[in-house]
Amino acid sequence: MQSETRRRKIGFLLVDGYALMSVASAIEPLRAANLLGGSEYFQLTYYSQNAGRARASCGAYIETEPLGILSNQVDLLLVAAGTNLDEAENTAFYAQLRKLAAHGVALGGISGGGALLAKAGLMEDRRFTVHWEHFEELNALSDGYFLERRIFVIDRNRYSCAGGVASLDMMLALIKSELGAELATTVSDWLVHSGMRSADEPLRSRYLGSNTGVNSCVTAAVDLMESHVSDLLTLDQIAMLAGVSSRKLQRNFKSDLGISVMRCYMDIRLHKADELLRKTRMAVAQVAFSTGFVDQAHFASVYREKFGFSPTERRKRTRKESNVMRTPDPDEFSEQDSLLEHH
Repeated sequence: MQSETRRRKIGFLLVDGYALMSVASAIEPLRAANLLGGSEYFQLTYYSQNAGRARASCGAYIETEPLGILSNQVDLLLVAAGTNLDEAENTAFYAQLRKLAAHGVALGGISGGGALLAKAGLMEDRRFTVHWEHFEELNALSDGYFLERRIFVIDRNRYSCAGGVASLDMMLALIKSELGAELATTVSDWLVHSGMRSADEPLRSRYLGSNTGVNSCVTAAVDLMESHVSDLLTLDQIAMLAGVSSRKLQRNFKSDLGISVMRCYMDIRLHKADELLRKTRMAVAQVAFSTGFVDQAHFASVYREKFGFSPTERRKRTRKESNVMRTPDPDEFSEQDSLLEHH
């Protein structure tokens, strides 16, 4: 499997004031994967707006190349920024990022980097996360951002994490997706990391919870599913990346969870869709697309089968519940009572 994996070129765009810990936590797992896997799977390059020394918040620095030389020289560009984004925010900088996206470069944000990508208009229709200090600022700018309070989020060709050690978890997820669970676990152990955290802890507990008795390949497979709710994996891909045969993975899912692999995958996607319907203003069609459904009618059918009502009905119920929870104006009382009666 690993011999067939092409080299991934990953660039780090460093904005002065970035947290060294956040960047190092992203770099070291990739370096370790090359070392422990015995091949240069990941080629790393460092960039900044003006080249030279990109200074971290602690005063340390990393030598960089100019952002302007980039076109399609990287497969993934991760923007790392701290809490102070003022110096990085300019039209030329945003234009360069948009140009890279137009050339097909996958983009990601570490800590405040996700906020810069959002302000550049590059996180539209994408779920993403940022360091908690940027949440209120982004929510004030637009209610159209699909922000999630998670340690990291991978949505198609957009990667984002909250910074700190969350960078490590996101890179381990990337290694797992590219090279398999065995190498990702080896890297995690080598870095003395107590365990790879899933991007979607609440969703993962839907199946695993505190159950530590499940087979390691089941845990690895569920983690992969949670990180790929929009860009779907096949059963063979999941099994390969989890380090077992498809037949063995099916047996372990049946014995440990009582469901098939792909049924579990469908449940994860539907619960994510339900969360998006309840917590965001995404159109139903966009929710379907963001959870891997290309056919909206099929999405509505399987959603209704799972929850007992349609996605549109879920959205209406959520709005009604929100109205009931809101403290009503006395003049609204009769109208709200009517809503409750019809509910």
